[in-house]
Amino acid sequence: MTIIKRGFAALAAGALSTALAVPAFAEPVKFDFWFGLSGDLARVVDTLCKNFNESQKDYEVVCTSQGNYDATLQNTIAAFRAGKQPTVVQVYDVGTATMMLSGAYKPADKLMEENGYKIDYADYFPGIARYYATSKGEMLSFPFNSSTALMYWNKDAFAKIGKTEAPKTWEDVGADLKALKDAGYECPMAINISANESWQLMEQFSALHNQPVATKNNGYDGLDARLEVNKTKFVQYVTDLKKWYDAGLVKIKSKDLGQDMVQAFATGTCQVILTSVGDHGTVGRTQKEGMNWDVAELPVYAGTERKNSLVGGASLWVLSGKSDAEYKGAAAFLNFIHDPKTALFWSTNTGYIPVTKSGFDFMKSNGFYDKAPYKGREVAIESLTASEPTEITRGVRLGNFTQIRAEFGTQMQAIFANKVSVQEGLDTLVKNGDAILERFQQTYPGKTLP
Repeated sequence: MTIIKRGFAALAAGALSTALAVPAFAEPVKFDFWFGLSGDLARVVDTLCKNFNESQKDYEVVCTSQGNYDATLQNTIAAFRAGKQPTVVQVYDVGTATMMLSGAYKPADKLMEENGYKIDYADYFPGIARYYATSKGEMLSFPFNSSTALMYWNKDAFAKIGKTEAPKTWEDVGADLKALKDAGYECPMAINISANESWQLMEQFSALHNQPVATKNNGYDGLDARLEVNKTKFVQYVTDLKKWYDAGLVKIKSKDLGQDMVQAFATGTCQVILTSVGDHGTVGRTQKEGMNWDVAELPVYAGTERKNSLVGGASLWVLSGKSDAEYKGAAAFLNFIHDPKTALFWSTNTGYIPVTKSGFDFMKSNGFYDKAPYKGREVAIESLTASEPTEITRGVRLGNFTQIRAEFGTQMQAIFANKVSVQEGLDTLVKNGDAILERFQQTYPGKTLP
């Protein structure tokens, strides 16, 4: 975080010079877009950029993968120091607080207004928009690749225990997992307890139950927010997961152990997983031949008034220190991405969900969700819009959150290895996580989130 602070402080101090204006009659204005996706997803982004460049003659976006989200942010900081930062950069959800405090950006809503684009920000799904907006609702960045977590369930396996629907409560999950085990299934449900699974296990669970991850409305109301997952319903959830694990109803699956949980589900090895809607396409492409499966909203405990799930993924930030011509290009690019036809292309080729109501409606009108392999992905929209976002379910805005997720993974592994009790592990998560939050607060003395 010290590096991040130093990198963006250079910008705030005026260390960067504005790029030269493009001369008249020049070639199309070029501007850079850096992103953190790789593999097949990177190829889709490249096609998206090509489509934009071919759609008009005035601008040319140069799109470059940085390999992953962490590298994208760190490389952007380094580029700032050299005055060679990109015009547009993709920043993952947990980097939002850092970007907001950096001051190293041009607010997306102001960019679009200054360049003559009228964007209906009410068109964005509230659960997505509010994650990337200020407390006043101002959009600082544009939602790009968005997802949420779902339950994937094997319909063939459940048919053998007399069930035709996915379980809606965690109480039903426990009963169904036992029935699957009794029916001869070795792995009724697979989970992963690594740092990255904090998003599915801790953050999504907490939102659905309207339970805080941290004080100060999950950090939205101040940098002095501190964790409190050791005294919410999350304690009961981890207790149940551990109980089911001890009974052989839940197995831990990860790449480190030879097979991740998505592969375990797609091959029919495990019958239930909790993972991103972004994995929907992967399961469809790699599933065991003839396997019948579906997705459902994540369960909640009985008696819970379900709230909206959280958005994951990343947004697009337009950075400071660029020319007016580059900003015009960036605005045109963001407007292109906002188009419902682009939403259809993006979701078809990636598995990510549309971020606007108009994009979702356009996809429905084109029959996108009517049949395989895309049928079922609409459940993600239903989950994200299950309620109006509350002060808790609008998101988690904590600094250094990747470090907190790493601490989550460490303590969950200690719990499942019987090194500590559930309560002891979560108490340690809170203690160590609070130390991380305190260091972040000290990095930005006197500052508040917008």
